Formats: sequence, structure tokens, C-alpha cells
Amino acid sequence: MKRLIIIALPIILLSCITHGLKDEKKVIAIQTLNGFPTNLTDTIQKAVEDFYQFKTVVYDDIKIPKDFYVTIKSPRYRADSIIHYLKRIKPDSINHVIGLTKVDISVTKYGNDGKIKSPEYKYKDWGIFGLGFRPGASCVVSNYRLKHANQQKYIDRLKKVTLHELGHNLGLPHCPNKDCFMRDAAETIKTIDAVELNLCSNCFNKIQ
Repeated sequence: MKRLIIIALPIILLSCITHGLKDEKKVIAIQTLNGFPTNLTDTIQKAVEDFYQFKTVVYDDIKIPKDFYVTIKSPRYRADSIIHYLKRIKPDSINHVIGLTKVDISVTKYGNDGKIKSPEYKYKDWGIFGLGFRPGASCVVSNYRLKHANQQKYIDRLKKVTLHELGHNLGLPHCPNKDCFMRDAAETIKTIDAVELNLCSNCFNKIQ
């Protein structure tokens, strides 16, 4: 049986555009997968609450279905299958669910022509940081490719990717602003390190 931890919203709303998002109080579920660390779950929970001012619910850890496991290039789990699964098991009382996992995740990347990007061997099973529907009910983030010797940089990466994927759920596309965390990572961790832990005003005003 799942345990629910409901965190009350802070009473004081800050004036910065990263706070006091909307009058609507959405509920975000955090679903850990395959033993995601509790201390990191707490960190992400606080980041979601502080940034978006949403209520959060934390579920007990569950296993990723075995059918999502692939060894096309290396041992991974399919991110697209995970977010469909999270959407399917999401209770109606939850607006969006964030899956957090420590295992490597992947997806097939397609070009504008609808075909797998070239070279196919590279993009048929492409390792990623996270994935989310836009707009949508679910997203997934893996810390597998985010780790760094500098603990603060590692935590910042995890926060940025999580808030980015949740941003997609809230209707945000990728942003051309070089400082906004909705910027497309463009297949490099350097992009994530370069953006700020913040939305540009244009993205902020688009949130659904």
C-alpha cells in the first residue's frame, strides 16, 4: 500500500517570478522507481514546492515493469514506456506525476521527416536525462547521466532537469533563451550546466 506525504504550501509568497505561480493549486505526485535515493527525493520535492508552489505527494518506491528493459546498445529502460505507464497508474486526484529513477533511460529520436535520426545505430536507443509529455500528465527523470564530483553541481542538474520535464507537462516547449531551464539540452550536459535554475518571463507566462 502506498504512503502519502502531503506537504503544506508556504504561506509567504515571494515576489520573484519563480514563485507564486498561479492561483490554482495543482497536486504533483513524485513516484520513485527502482530504489531512487530518499534524500534526493526530498530535494526534488522541495524544489517543486519552492519553484512552482504546488502541493506534492510522495509515493512509495515501485519497480519499473520488466517489459520496459532493453539492451539495444546498453542496459536501459525505455523512457517513453515509463511515462505512458505513469500516466496510466496516476490517480485522478493528481495533476501530474514525476518519475524519479537511478537507472539509465532511453528513447528513439526521430527527425522532422518522421524517420529515426541518422545515424540510426546512434539514435534508435538514445540515452537521455529525462522525458515528459507536452502538455501532459507524466514525466520521468534519471540521475544516471547527471552525476558529478561536485555535489552542488549534481543537485543543480537534477533540479533543472526535473523542473524542465515538469515544465513540458505544464505546456512549455523548448525555449531559445540561453538562460532559461526550458532550453533544449541539445544532447549535451553542458547546456544544463549553463542555464539558470529559473524560467524566463516568456515561459513563465505560458504555463498552463
